[in-house]
Amino acid sequence: MIRAALFDLGGVVFTSPFDAFARYESEHGLPDGFIRGLNTANPDTNAWARLERAEVSIDEFCELFEAEARAGGGTLEGRGVLELLAGDVRGEMIEAIRRCRERLKTGAITNNWVAEEDGGSRIDDLTAGPLFDVVVESAKVGLRKPDPRIYELACEQLGVAPTEAVFLDDIGANLKPARAMGMTTIKVVEVDDAIAELEAVVGFPLR
Repeated sequence: MIRAALFDLGGVVFTSPFDAFARYESEHGLPDGFIRGLNTANPDTNAWARLERAEVSIDEFCELFEAEARAGGGTLEGRGVLELLAGDVRGEMIEAIRRCRERLKTGAITNNWVAEEDGGSRIDDLTAGPLFDVVVESAKVGLRKPDPRIYELACEQLGVAPTEAVFLDDIGANLKPARAMGMTTIKVVEVDDAIAELEAVVGFPLR
């Protein structure tokens, strides 16, 4: 029985930054997939991973990330890349989460970083507050997807076993460890398709 629904934010609740990455690459004469390639190379120790575990400041990240880009044969501006991640809220996913919360426990698992201006996170309180019982942020807990411990932590905080949870993410590598733990997983490619899959899992309408 499913007792909890867990959601990634970027690419699930918010639109994916990958299209914005592609535009940036085109505008700056970088190869297709260059930014994603930097983010997946040395995925546990690269600048992006260290930022999302709050091990470096944004200034330190920019220096490290720009150096990684140069080593990879390109030039970019770290802050400019971070600005691409804002995304737009997907209203249909917000409605699905609201309906889930009427019958299930709900949570978010997000890789993010501490914002400079207020020491907070990238999560908008107005969006996150009413939707989720638990929000697990990489920058606050020092763990990031796909580390299995971040999924274990979310389940512990919700008081459910992994086998009682469904998890939605847009990146397959983030779903693999969750599935290995016994979670039901849904890869979000097209939002309507993902919501239909979630309806089938939870057994009630989400639209």
